[in-house]
Amino acid sequence: MSNPAAAPATIPIAYPYEAWTATSGDLAQRRAPIATPPETPAAQLPGGPAASVPIVIDPADRRQPWVGQGAAITDSAASLIWGAMDADQRHRLLAELFDPVSGAGFNMVRVPIGSTDFNEQDYYTYDDLPFGEHDCRLDRFRLGTGEPGAPDATGDLKYIVPVLQEILSINPGVKVVASPWSAPAWMKNTGHLTLGGRLRFGEWTGNGFDPMKDSFEGVYARYFVRYIDEMAKYGIPVWALTIQNEPANASPWPAMIWSHKEMAAFGANYLRPALDATHPEVKLFFLDDNTHTLTHPLDEDITAHEAASFDGIAVHTYESTYGNLFNATRSFPDWSVWMSERRCMMRDSVEDASHIMFGVSSTWLIRNGMGMVTLWNLALDERGLPNKAGSTGRRGVVTIQHETGEVQRNLEYFMLRNLGQDVPAGSVVIGSSSYSPNGYEGGLTSAAFLAPDGSVSAIIYNPTGSAVTARVTVSGRGDAWQAVDVPAWGTVTVRKSFAPLNLSDVPADDDFPLDPSPAHFSGDRAPGR
Repeated sequence: MSNPAAAPATIPIAYPYEAWTATSGDLAQRRAPIATPPETPAAQLPGGPAASVPIVIDPADRRQPWVGQGAAITDSAASLIWGAMDADQRHRLLAELFDPVSGAGFNMVRVPIGSTDFNEQDYYTYDDLPFGEHDCRLDRFRLGTGEPGAPDATGDLKYIVPVLQEILSINPGVKVVASPWSAPAWMKNTGHLTLGGRLRFGEWTGNGFDPMKDSFEGVYARYFVRYIDEMAKYGIPVWALTIQNEPANASPWPAMIWSHKEMAAFGANYLRPALDATHPEVKLFFLDDNTHTLTHPLDEDITAHEAASFDGIAVHTYESTYGNLFNATRSFPDWSVWMSERRCMMRDSVEDASHIMFGVSSTWLIRNGMGMVTLWNLALDERGLPNKAGSTGRRGVVTIQHETGEVQRNLEYFMLRNLGQDVPAGSVVIGSSSYSPNGYEGGLTSAAFLAPDGSVSAIIYNPTGSAVTARVTVSGRGDAWQAVDVPAWGTVTVRKSFAPLNLSDVPADDDFPLDPSPAHFSGDRAPGR
């Protein structure tokens, strides 16, 4: 009979590769490497247990899949990347952003189906006709004219398509998600692209009463399918769609209004059937608007049958009503959650920008179900332009000087790079400690991930104006802690891996001044907004 007392003690798992970085809210530290802290009993840490905040990473608490991160390739962003930069500058930047082996590892882009306010060209859709004319067979549908990237090209072929082609040549695994700001004006009850208006629900076009061929709803569903088909001709696969960007916003740029019930009915009765007949693998996300529109449980507006046509919900976070997200996810817990849009302003304080990006976007939302994030413009210039609506002062993930192609990296870049460089593809979100109720108040908070091979990574955010010492452990290691200082309004990332790590550094910024115009500047209202 064996002697239990003589049995060897359980040896905690050992990770052969480990790396830590620190990013301060003021970017004095920019993913600065930290020497791997030694594992130490809490009582032996400087100051004892009371001098540090425990952060426990728990691989047994497995939650939603992590899909990825990225930003929007609007006409404005693409025009800077394609037009303000020479070929070498452009490729270096795109490789830096999207290379998963030696770059930031971005793996998602959001693209508009037609124009947004962030357009360098005049507003367009792919089937522009005078109001009163019809094109029920979409014979005049065009992504644009000319060769992709040519000086005389138009529409998506001028900037967006060639930039996407180069991104996909660097990282073929990038997921393209697409959203319209407006249907073609002839499909709307107002006859205009801007200031809202609605689809011509219940009206007919063509010759007959086949809902999928002759109704405006059916034609518009086929418009989405045609977009997918045309993008595929240029080697650009569309991974997911939303029906409408900000369907509650009748803005003075391309916009269209949908109620929750209208969006659910169109998705279930027209768009999902059209996709299932041609592209059943394409995912469909509900809403694509701010959480302030989720004022009550969503199952009061849409049926379970309609909800089954959607793969998840896309939300923007320009309002502070983040907890409204639960009105959707408690109603339909099988839905994925995608934060499809957010950005900062050039004049946001360090505290506010950090709360937006590190607090809400990369910790609180992930802890509460989010599995993917795309920020707004991947790039804007030093004024926050181009913008066809005349607004300045908005900030891209990177800032590109519009005359020289020089680059500065913003806090948004570091939020996305923390995820893209430190969270392997195929990871799932796991449990970790938090002392903040919302990501930007209280104490330290965190988000953690488990890779398919058992590697773990975590992002720890400090929502205060002074450095805070954390002590970190992985569940199962007992009283073995690693102490690290988390900078003010900043993050510490930790990766413990069974595979070699991407240890690439962030390049230095170029030096040029920012110039947000006071005449057009407008701020945001919400905390962390």
